[in-house]
Amino acid sequence: MAAAGAAVCPSPTVFLLMVNGQIESAQFPGFDDLYCKYCFVYGYDWVPTAGLEEGISQITSKNRNIQQDLVWNFPIDITFKSTNPFGWPQIVISVYGPDVFGNDVVRGYGAVHVPFTPGSWFTGRHPEFTDPKVIAQGEGREVTRVRSQGFVTVSFNVVTKDMKKLGYDVLPLSTPNPSLTSIT
Repeated sequence: MAAAGAAVCPSPTVFLLMVNGQIESAQFPGFDDLYCKYCFVYGYDWVPTAGLEEGISQITSKNRNIQQDLVWNFPIDITFKSTNPFGWPQIVISVYGPDVFGNDVVRGYGAVHVPFTPGSWFTGRHPEFTDPKVIAQGEGREVTRVRSQGFVTVSFNVVTKDMKKLGYDVLPLSTPNPSLTSIT
C-alpha cells in the first residue's frame, strides 16, 4: 500500500522506439546522379508519434575518389510506440536515377529492420513496383525476381524505453559497430 501523499506511478502500457541516423552513401557502378526515397513499414500495433515516416533526398553525383561513392548524408528521425515487438519497423529505400532519355527510373530497392543485424541487402531491376513497400512484405514474394546493382549504407542510432517493463528483454547486438548497417 502506498504511503499517504506518495505518488503512485502507473505501469507503462506502451514502449517507445526512437530512431535517428542517416542514409549515408551508395555505390552503384555504372550509374550517376541518383537520389533515394525512404519509408517505414511496420506492424498494426505500431504508431509513429514523432518524426517523418517517409522522405526523398537530393540528387547526388559520384565522388571523385577511387570508390566513386554517391554521398547523401540524408537524415532519418522517427519515434514509434507499440505494445509488442511484432511488426518491428523496417526502412524501405528506393534509389532512382536518369536513363539514357533523362527519365527517372528505379535503380534499386532495399529493406532492413531497424537494426537487428548489420549487413542486409539491397536489390533491384528496371521494372518498378507501384508500391515500394511490397519488398518488406512476404505476400507475393515467390514471383518477385531481382538482381543486385549496388549498395546503400545507412547508420542508425536506436533508443528504446519501457520495453523491459513490459516484459521484453532488449539484448545488445554482438557486433563491433551495431549502429552501422549496409543495405546491399
